[in-house]
Amino acid sequence: MESPAADAASDDAMDAFLEKFRSQPYRGGFREDQWEEEFEKIPLFMKKAPSEINPQENPDLACLQSIIFDDERSPEEQAKTYKDEGNDYFKEKNYKKAVVSYTEGLKKKCADSDLNVVLYTNRAAAQYHLGNFRSALGDVVAARKLKPCHIKAVVRGALCHLELRNFAEAVSWCEEGLKIDGKQKKLLDTRVKADRLKRMAQRDARKATLKGKKEQDGNETLIQAIRARNIRLVSGAAGEDEDEDSASEGPGALFLDGSNTENPYGARVSLDEQGRLGWPVLFLYPEYAQSDFISSFHEDSRFIDHLTVMFAETPSWDLEQKYCPDNLQVYFEDEERAELYRVPPENTLLQTLQHARYSVKALTPAFLVCVGSSPFCKNFLQGRKVRQVK
Repeated sequence: MESPAADAASDDAMDAFLEKFRSQPYRGGFREDQWEEEFEKIPLFMKKAPSEINPQENPDLACLQSIIFDDERSPEEQAKTYKDEGNDYFKEKNYKKAVVSYTEGLKKKCADSDLNVVLYTNRAAAQYHLGNFRSALGDVVAARKLKPCHIKAVVRGALCHLELRNFAEAVSWCEEGLKIDGKQKKLLDTRVKADRLKRMAQRDARKATLKGKKEQDGNETLIQAIRARNIRLVSGAAGEDEDEDSASEGPGALFLDGSNTENPYGARVSLDEQGRLGWPVLFLYPEYAQSDFISSFHEDSRFIDHLTVMFAETPSWDLEQKYCPDNLQVYFEDEERAELYRVPPENTLLQTLQHARYSVKALTPAFLVCVGSSPFCKNFLQGRKVRQVK
């Protein structure tokens, strides 16, 4: 039994200890306004773990992680832990991390085939949400190798085929799944949608085939009409003559497909119901580096007719107001001989295109126009061999 003196000493020590905390609060305590943040720093109470764990900075967390993923545990236990982790990430819509977790689970190569099926199927779902439909499809195929009747794998496979526009395969997967579960709503809905899209795709394919055939026939008709007029075609890129032995492979056919026309307006040579040609024609004004483009110059139209319409009003770049139809001279260039040919304004386009020295580049005839009496025109023609078109 302690003496009264000892009891008094003990009481004094306790009073001193309590008095110390009254004047110096416990520094390790939680602040009332930050208690949630403080709890989050404790591994046992963490809601989310850091993406990377440094053992030196977070020794407690690293210890817990080593306990969870202890290599001494069976592959099945480790795979299940990764599956659960992946499911948590999936619920949070963190599909990338979910894919990583499911992948780590599959790497354990556990003997539980049902668990592997779930890992494959769940990873497929995460990949699907990331838009990686081919990867997702690969996973459901792997899952069905282990368990052919796994309905979730079948559903996700059908959805992947639908997104990849493999409509026939999507219908097939739906049919297989409905043999397993004839009332599976997702499969019933997907089959209806896939079958409708399959029929639409087949219809569009038939239309595209007919359109392509019609365009090909139209192109061949145009080429034949051009050749019947003895008009010389050359490739705008190569500057070489069209192959006379091929009506479908020469430069004419090349530029008739619409995707290779060299004029920036996309206009094409056309054939009307009376069998007359309309050409996209380019007029170049070298004095001012200007141009005019006529989308359809009828082959029977005269140059003077178009010039009269184009210069009915003075263009903004003609500051001297000298570009009047009666003052203009039209030329085309024979690059092969380095010669210029002057075209009479009363000539039709067809007469000019049929000239022995005229070559139509990329199915777009081009002509130079300048004011005959101007100093520029005289300088432009000086030193050049100029011939008159009859």
